[in-house]
Amino acid sequence: MEFQLSDEQFLLVSTLRRFIGIELHPLEDIVEQTGELAVEDAERILKNSRDLGFYAMNIPEQHGGGGLSTLDWMLVEEQFGYTTDILIRRAFGNVYEILLAGTPEQQERWLLPSVKGRRTFSIAFTEPEAGSDAASIRTTARREGDTWILSGQKCFISDAHFSDFFVVTAVTDQEAAHRGISTFIVDKGLEGFTIGPDQPMMGLRGTTHADLFFDDVKLGPETLLGPEGDGLKLALETLGRVRLAQIGARAIGKATRILDLTIEHARQRKQFGSPIGEFQMIQKMLADSAMEIKAARLALYATACSIDRGNEAREEISMVKVQASETLGRVVDRAVQIFGGSGYAKGLPIERYYRDARIYRIFDGTSEIHRTVIAKALLKGAPQLYDLVAQ
Repeated sequence: MEFQLSDEQFLLVSTLRRFIGIELHPLEDIVEQTGELAVEDAERILKNSRDLGFYAMNIPEQHGGGGLSTLDWMLVEEQFGYTTDILIRRAFGNVYEILLAGTPEQQERWLLPSVKGRRTFSIAFTEPEAGSDAASIRTTARREGDTWILSGQKCFISDAHFSDFFVVTAVTDQEAAHRGISTFIVDKGLEGFTIGPDQPMMGLRGTTHADLFFDDVKLGPETLLGPEGDGLKLALETLGRVRLAQIGARAIGKATRILDLTIEHARQRKQFGSPIGEFQMIQKMLADSAMEIKAARLALYATACSIDRGNEAREEISMVKVQASETLGRVVDRAVQIFGGSGYAKGLPIERYYRDARIYRIFDGTSEIHRTVIAKALLKGAPQLYDLVAQ
C-alpha cells in the first residue's frame, strides 16, 4: 500500500495550486476587507477555471463534470483549502451530487446548467431545531392533487442570496419517521418563498448565510427529487461526501498552507539574536503540526480509497471529519502563538485563518456528534475501524 501521486495526479494538483496562487490569492484580502467578491472578478475566475477543466470536477463526465475518482477528488479538495470559501464557490462550483438522483428531465433542467456554471444552488437541510440531527426537521410538504405545499424554515444556508435554487428536505409523511422525509428542488422567486437577511459570521467573509422561509409554497410534481420518502437517505449520502471533501480535505489543505507560513516565519523571525525556529518549544509545535497533518491526510486518502472500492465508509468519514477539523484547529492555534502579536493582528492571513477554522468543528455535524457515531459503531462491533486485519 503506497500513497504516491501518479504523474497525472501530480500535474493536476500542481496546476490547480498554481491557479489558486495566481488567480485567487490576490483576491483574498479584498474579500476580507469588503466582505464581498466583485461580479467581474467572480465571472473572470469562473471562466478561467472552466477553461482549465476545474469546474464541477466531482460530477461524472457523462453529465459534463470532471469524472474524478473519490481519491482524485480529495486531492483536488485539499488544494481548495489553500484559499477562502467564497473563492472556491465561484471558481470551482459547489455542485452537489444529490442532483444525480434526479430524472433525466430534472438533470436537464437543474443539474446541467449547474455543471456549466450558469446556475448555482445550495442544499437546505438545517433548521432551528434540527442541526446535526437531520431526521428532526419540521418543514413539511403536503400533497394537494398533483401539487406539493411546502411550509417551514431552514437556517444558516450558505450562499443563499447567490443561489438560483435550493434542494430542500421536508416531512411528507408524519407517521413514517425518518422514512417520511422527501427532497424537493425549489427555485428562487416562487410565491411564498422568502430569503432572510445575511447573518454575519465570525469567519468565512464573503459567503452569505441566511434563513429560508416557505409559506405554503406550491411545487409541481417535477420538483420531487428521488422517490418519496428517500429524502433523509439522499441527504445523509450528500452530507457524507460534503464532510469528507469540504471539511476533511479542505481542512487538511488549509492546515498545510498555515504550516508553510508558520515555518517560514520561524526561519525569518529573530529573538535574542537567533531565529525563533532554533528554540525547542517552537520546534515542538512545528513537529506536532506536521505529524498531525500527515496522519489526517493518510486517514483521508484511506477513506477515499475505501469508497472507490464500493464501501459506504460512514464511520470512517466521521473519523476523518473529526480528525481533520481538530487538526486544523490545533495547527492554526499554534501558528497564532508562533507569530505572536502579528498572528493576532489583522493584516496577516493567520488571524483570518484562525476565525475561519473554528467553524470546521461545528458545521456538517459537530465533533461530538461524529464521536457518538464512531462509538456506537464500535460498541455494535466494528473493529475494522481501528484493526487492520479485523473482519
